[in-house]
Amino acid sequence: MTERSAARSIDEYIAEFPPEVAARLEEVRALIRAIAPDATETISYAIPTFDLNGKHLVHFAGYARHIGLYPAPSGLTAFAEELSPYKAGKGSVRFPLDSPMPMELIRRIVEFRVAESTGGTAA
Repeated sequence: MTERSAARSIDEYIAEFPPEVAARLEEVRALIRAIAPDATETISYAIPTFDLNGKHLVHFAGYARHIGLYPAPSGLTAFAEELSPYKAGKGSVRFPLDSPMPMELIRRIVEFRVAESTGGTAA
């Protein structure tokens, strides 16, 4: 997908991608759901978003060559060393489609964001 999505749900968004990219997006979605079952799925900034306690918890998105994860700057800062092999921006990190997804790292980042949102501590 190269244009800004007009999807109104995460299902619609994921359906816009080729099967191999859609499968990775579903994998990330399922992981976030498992970690944050009370989070609400929505589309914000034209990308899939999970909200918790009235705030954005994490966003993710598909692109031609990578999956983007947007865990707020705090999620990137806390895992900066482990994320150093990946291209990152102010609030995002890119996981190339030609490499395995670092699901364990993504799990820990989302757990960190849940802990931030709920005032708890990350597992």
